[in-house]
Amino acid sequence: MFSSTATSFFLGILFSLFPYDYPVLWSSFPTPEPHWLTLETHLRLLHASPPLIPRILHIIIFLGLMGLIIKLYKPSESNMLFDGGSLVLYMAGIIVYIANIVKGLRIVTVGKYGEGLDEVVQNLDRNDEVNMGAFDRETGTSVLGRDDNLKVLAASNTILALVLVGVLVLQAGQWYAERADEKEKRKFREQEKERREEREEKKEAAAATGVGRKESKRESKKAK
Repeated sequence: MFSSTATSFFLGILFSLFPYDYPVLWSSFPTPEPHWLTLETHLRLLHASPPLIPRILHIIIFLGLMGLIIKLYKPSESNMLFDGGSLVLYMAGIIVYIANIVKGLRIVTVGKYGEGLDEVVQNLDRNDEVNMGAFDRETGTSVLGRDDNLKVLAASNTILALVLVGVLVLQAGQWYAERADEKEKRKFREQEKERREEREEKKEAAAATGVGRKESKRESKKAK
């Protein structure tokens, strides 16, 4: 329950960011400069929100994680399959949030894009030290410009949304599997009940037939 609620909550947040991310990633037309400025302003506003907002967000993240862990206590085969997969995807989402989104918001707030780019260009032999997150491993500085940093943030939102949808699909699959299993058990119990009733009816009929035969024998003896 906690995991599905938390996942739906985060998907709602990501959906509210989709109008900002769509022109950056999915539009076939070049992104106009005013949109870059609007997106940058919006992200700075998000990062500068009152401390209560991120606290609520982190509490909900924790509740979703605890919900999945609690469901894995003394797990059944269904729990291991569906809840185990959901936990893996949920943790992947947390990693994307910490590694890409939080760090990206900090860069946008500071406004220093491509801070380590010149140094990497000058030291071409260290290009292999630039990781896939577009950060220099030695200095920790970003090597991407403004547009590329904002694209990485938008792509991270999309990846996170897909991961969370995967969590919901697994939880829905577990609910359907448990419902189908319960339906089969109920059907089996009903069939067993009908079989017992049939056996009892046959026993009663056999007993009644035996009593009838005994009475007929007694009547025949009296007639003699």
